Amino acid sequence: MYDYLIVGAGLYGAVFAHEAAEKGKRALVIDKRPHIAGNTYTEQIEGIHVHRYGAHIFHTNDKRVWEYVSRFATFNRFTNAPVANYKGELYSLPFNMYTFNRMWGVTTPEQAAAEIERQRKAAGVTVPKNLEEQAVSLVGTDIYEKLVKGYTEKQWGRPCTDLPAFIIKRLPVRLTFDNNYFNALYQGIPIGGYTRMVANMLDGVEVRLGTDYLAHKPELDALADRVVYTGPIDAYFGYRLGALEYRSVRFETETLNMPNFQGNAAVNYTDRETPWTRIIEHKWFQFGKDDAGNDLPKTVISREYSSEWKPGDEPYYPVNDERNNALYRQYKALAEAERNVVFGGRLGEYRYYDMDQVIAAALAMSSSVLG
Repeated sequence: MYDYLIVGAGLYGAVFAHEAAEKGKRALVIDKRPHIAGNTYTEQIEGIHVHRYGAHIFHTNDKRVWEYVSRFATFNRFTNAPVANYKGELYSLPFNMYTFNRMWGVTTPEQAAAEIERQRKAAGVTVPKNLEEQAVSLVGTDIYEKLVKGYTEKQWGRPCTDLPAFIIKRLPVRLTFDNNYFNALYQGIPIGGYTRMVANMLDGVEVRLGTDYLAHKPELDALADRVVYTGPIDAYFGYRLGALEYRSVRFETETLNMPNFQGNAAVNYTDRETPWTRIIEHKWFQFGKDDAGNDLPKTVISREYSSEWKPGDEPYYPVNDERNNALYRQYKALAEAERNVVFGGRLGEYRYYDMDQVIAAALAMSSSVLG
């Protein structure tokens, strides 16, 4: 009945489905959730677009990807400038001159660089072997202890000394007063929410929600010539080689009878004692960091709690340490032997993808497969 059965209505599946439809292919998209858009799903509460599965801010330096997503949505002008809260002390993220001034009282880039270098040498870090040493080499021990260690250990559930150094390399450090977290030329959030953007991608494509692929695999496979699978690769093979490790996130979302709770879209709680990693105030994604959002008498916040994944949880972040990467390579070998199945996306490829990377990967795969 179909040329392609696409498992997952998130960004990867939606892009592939759109490209397949453009080529005249018949595609069926299924998702076990009751909604499209995967983890980028947004829903409206009190006139506010709420990011159900955590904050998603689109950013990219890839002009082709930006122009592609702009076909399906108009993006607002949003600059991601989160705040770090360490036991009531507030610091700018990313780490920049505001952070260094607050931490050490320095006022020039030269002074900040000198202090970081002094602390790095005092710690004896030469070639960083783990996340802790990488962080100290980037920002010194003071900032590591207050703004990195507690947050990271809550996020990953492991000591920083047991985490690979590359994780912290994503964190921007600037000797300027630039509060823009991302080094990206294009940045914003779809006006009307991500759900509307994905719906536009899937316009004209058949979608079945509440459909568990792995629970009904034989009959669903029989519907199409090829399968595009975006779920966890280890689940596809019944965990026969063992389970890959993921981090999951639990959200506590509440509506408050006040126009402004924290004055910013994201506040990270970097001490180890606070159980949540951050609080998101969703209205500031939609309206920007000004008083426009105060026209709404209520606000919606979400507290995020990081946890180890277990069956039944949503897997969010692959734990790309040596053991898990070695296990993934074994699953990848099995995947490559699967006839007529394409594995894609963060879970299908067991790698940390930003949204623009997911879209670029889906476009590359659709170009290769569809011709």
